[in-house]
Amino acid sequence: MPAKEVAALIALAAIWGGSFMFMRVATPEFGIFALVEVRTVLATLVLLPVLWWRRQAADIRRFFWPIVAIGAINTAIPFALFNFASLHLEAGVNAILNATAPMFGALVAYIWLQEKLSRVAVLGLVLGFVGVAIISEQKLQGGELSALPILAACAATACYGWAACIMKRFLHGVKPLAVAAGSQAVASVLLLPLAVATWPQVSPSGYAWLNAIGLAVGGTGIAYLLYFHLIGAVGPSKAITVAYLVPLFGLFWGLVLLNESVSAQALVGGLCILTGVAMTTGLTRLFARRGFAPGK
Repeated sequence: MPAKEVAALIALAAIWGGSFMFMRVATPEFGIFALVEVRTVLATLVLLPVLWWRRQAADIRRFFWPIVAIGAINTAIPFALFNFASLHLEAGVNAILNATAPMFGALVAYIWLQEKLSRVAVLGLVLGFVGVAIISEQKLQGGELSALPILAACAATACYGWAACIMKRFLHGVKPLAVAAGSQAVASVLLLPLAVATWPQVSPSGYAWLNAIGLAVGGTGIAYLLYFHLIGAVGPSKAITVAYLVPLFGLFWGLVLLNESVSAQALVGGLCILTGVAMTTGLTRLFARRGFAPGK
């Protein structure tokens, strides 16, 4: 992979890892649904001009209903679930749990699309869910919190996996930017009534607004543009490796900027999840066959 694209990959991981920090700070003041509304509206304002400039808006009209489904399943629902989880879980833990999305994608593809799972992939699924169990046990011991936030984060990543299969089935060949911009706009419309009904009575602080804007403009708008650039430059199989770097940055930002502590048990659980994801998605076989030498 060329040095320029490696830098873009690291920048994307740093931005997406920071999203969990932004949620952790902004959700208590905005509330779950108001923050999603701010995030999706601002992200739409970032993405739509680029969409029109590239003349790709026609795909939204042609594939309207599948994009509506993606707006609900890949944006509105998981964004709200992760906001809820961020009220109770550290940014780093949320970032680790977010990495299970490819596992859920493989599982949904097996059940719905009848895609085959190798023995290594099945072992990867088991190992990944063992990692989730390790993190859950650590968070639940001593009555620290209920299982609900962890279940919410896992449900969010399951939505991402389901949405990936919907895109593969119904949106194959559609410009990714059209799907991203359209789904953000749809999510903002879907959640508008809930956002208005639950809008905070006390105006969020400037610090909360700064984090909300960072989440929307950086963690959603700019991050999507970077991701699509990587897909075009190095291909999806290498671009998706960003998923393995996001938890590292999520842990780093939480530790440095939020003074969060991460237990050894959570790190072990995270390692199990990342190894399981690599096995499930076939990345371990790719490393064994080709490696990732510069320029490949």
